[in-house]
Amino acid sequence: MDLPQNHFKRALKAGKPQIGLWSSLSSSYTVEVIAGAGFDWILLDMEHSPNDLESLLSQLQAAAPYASHPVVRVPWNDMVTIKRVLDAGAQSLLIPYVQNATEARAAVANTRYPPAGVRGVAGTTRATRFGRVKDYAKRAHEEICVLVQLETKPALDEIEKVAAVEGVDGIFIGPADLHASMGFTGETANPAVMPLIEDSIRRIRKAGKAPGYLSPVEADAKRMLAAGAQFVAVGADVGLLARGAENLLAKFKS
Repeated sequence: MDLPQNHFKRALKAGKPQIGLWSSLSSSYTVEVIAGAGFDWILLDMEHSPNDLESLLSQLQAAAPYASHPVVRVPWNDMVTIKRVLDAGAQSLLIPYVQNATEARAAVANTRYPPAGVRGVAGTTRATRFGRVKDYAKRAHEEICVLVQLETKPALDEIEKVAAVEGVDGIFIGPADLHASMGFTGETANPAVMPLIEDSIRRIRKAGKAPGYLSPVEADAKRMLAAGAQFVAVGADVGLLARGAENLLAKFKS
């Protein structure tokens, strides 16, 4: 059996925009519902959600029959967590709160087997199709997509150095934490911050890596796509459910 191809990674390398949806409901049933909607990618969140490894596994299985590519945001740049998520079959990871090139190199190393990295070796995992993928340990890195999340002003100052790290495929700007780090906690589109994000998108693209962004506000998402963002999440399952429920009720109660 051959190593499954990561079409999302290939699309980013080819410069094709990828439109995604955030999923934080921690439900395989929800993932199956949204995976059929046709988004290029779905973010399965383990950082700001009650997701654990076992529920993540069921979500990966629910997404598997569909074309939408699952990207897993791990809770931290942690060797043990990343190893287990990769073994569960995830091929694309979003790693939060990376501050500099040193931390970016550690993130990449956590996804690579020795001697290139520190990922622990196991032979009969879901990632290897239970031992059926030929030469998995030697070739796994070819299809693993490493996306690092920069979410503070000091991290943005390091964009070019982070982008120069071999094995980093994309750089995601986390708007909420970036705003908080600049004194605008609770905001995601402050006029003082948005031009900085836009400039960062252009710098990432100029450095040869794929820029990423999240906004449920259509105008903001399109603004960052116009600036060169390649993987952009344009909403979240929690928000769709909450606002949809409120809007429906408002039609019948005032």
